[in-house]
Amino acid sequence: MAKRDAVAAVPQDRARLEIDFDQPFLLGPLFGEYDRHLVIIEDRLGVNIAARGNKVMIEGDADEANRAREVLLGLYERLDRGEDVDAEAVEAVIGMAAQPQLDGIVHEEVKDPPRVLIRTRKKTIAPRSATQTEYMHALAKSDMIFALGPAGTGKTYLAVAQAVSMLITGAVERLILSRPAVEAGERLGFLPGDMKEKVDPYLRPLYDALYDMLPAEQVERRIASGEIEIAPIAFMRGRTLNDAFIILDEAQNTTPAQMKMFLTRFGMRSRMVVCGDPMQVDLPDAGGSGLADAVGKLEGVEGISMVRFTAADVVRHPLVGRIVDAYEGPQ
Repeated sequence: MAKRDAVAAVPQDRARLEIDFDQPFLLGPLFGEYDRHLVIIEDRLGVNIAARGNKVMIEGDADEANRAREVLLGLYERLDRGEDVDAEAVEAVIGMAAQPQLDGIVHEEVKDPPRVLIRTRKKTIAPRSATQTEYMHALAKSDMIFALGPAGTGKTYLAVAQAVSMLITGAVERLILSRPAVEAGERLGFLPGDMKEKVDPYLRPLYDALYDMLPAEQVERRIASGEIEIAPIAFMRGRTLNDAFIILDEAQNTTPAQMKMFLTRFGMRSRMVVCGDPMQVDLPDAGGSGLADAVGKLEGVEGISMVRFTAADVVRHPLVGRIVDAYEGPQ
């Protein structure tokens, strides 16, 4: 466990903090190749970090220096538990440490073991923001979940991870992934091939998430056997989906009639997740989104969880979060 204490007198609004780490072999992965993790923390928090031996000195604005210390300690604890730390993990921990208004959950999540994990064949997934923690709890407990928010917040990825986890443990018998076949602002025209080849381009993000959770041969085998089904929303009509984990992606591009049809496919011993960004509607009539209609009608209904992500929850490159803010800010 790292020891820490503040050292040296500095101006009141600045701080100089020292951390004494007691396991030097963890410092290489903590700092990153060519100290890239330390550089990320310095750039994001505006502090200076110097490492000598097993000691790290942090100097900067008092609040930001304390935040940098929490980030380093949180990353060190993850390494001590045997978890990997990469640039994405560093960004995620900085993001969690930068939300002091969420008293309790954020600072516990920064340093302590995550309270919820999703285990798949290829990886174990921990939450990377406070809202992801809330979402993963909902995925584990609620029968129907609406995940709302911008791209890059992990809405679909975490839903697929939970679905795969429940499939491989036998909690559900089938995994059904769907999305509307709507172009994002362009017209692709005629697409050659059979039905699968025509719709696969629209469903590619779902395949990508699956291959991240399961070995490729298992994905192909389970698709061939019908355990995993990936299809446009139009293929859901007339069905009742029992013993299944059902995910609807890009739900903002459904019409109200499509959304009602999809939600009423929900069967016994099933779980359903509806993911979408209300700000990115690609329908000709943007005001007719089935996602907005469903949220308005179902908010507060027992058994349905609504989880709302913001740009602060983006876990892609930090520039993505700033782009989302720029597009959604005052015009």
